[in-house]
Parts: sequence; C-alpha cells; structure tokens
Amino acid sequence: MIEFVLDGRSRVATYMQLVLQVKQSLRVGLLEPGDQLPKVRSVAQSLAINPNTVLKAYRELEIEGLAEGRPGVGTFIVRTLAGPSLVNQADLREDLVTWLRKAQAAGLPREDIAALVDTTMRATLDDPATKDIS
Repeated sequence: MIEFVLDGRSRVATYMQLVLQVKQSLRVGLLEPGDQLPKVRSVAQSLAINPNTVLKAYRELEIEGLAEGRPGVGTFIVRTLAGPSLVNQADLREDLVTWLRKAQAAGLPREDIAALVDTTMRATLDDPATKDIS
C-alpha cells in the first residue's frame, strides 16, 4: 500500500502531491488495478491535513480514470500507467540505487543529487540527438 509523503517546501498543491505520488506508484508498478488506496481519514491524520484535501485528490484520480470510489468500502485503483518498460525497471532501479549511494558517499547532499539528476535528465532527454535512444 502506498504511504503518502508531503513536501512542505513544494509549490505544488497538497492534493496534487498526493495525485502525483499515486501516478508515480502506478508507473513503477507499486500500485496495480484492484489495489485499495488508504482511507481518507487515515491519510488526513497521518499527514495532518484536512480530509477534504485527500478527497479532492481521490476525486481527481477518479476524473482521470485511474481510481474508483466505492461508497462505504474505499477507493480502488482501476487502471495502471505502467508501460511495457516495467520489466526493465528492476535492473535500472538497482543501477540507480548504486549510483545514488556513490553520490552520497562522494558527499553530495540530497539537494545537489536532485539538481544533478534533474539537469542531466533535461539535457539528455530533451536533446534531439538522443530522441531515438530508448
């Protein structure tokens, strides 16, 4: 089951942070159709947020066709975002974990690691010369 985490420094609205975390979990196969999302009340309590914020996030997932609310039962995932590349993700994740540990051992703080990943990703994935590389 997914555990939500909020970034208080983010400019992204709280409900949208929840939506994005569900989408990420769907992309990497941590959530699959049939899985139940945490109860609104437990999410609100654990994150110290208004239950209406959680409801708004779950409604957004319903509008996007990713989840379905069942009265009295909960909210369930109905569609995945994982593509055919999901089978390759385990090996790639291992490589990434190794790289992250190496970066940490080199003394890079979390913010520097994130900046390095973000700028490298933009430079590499947005470069027309690398568009054919998958």
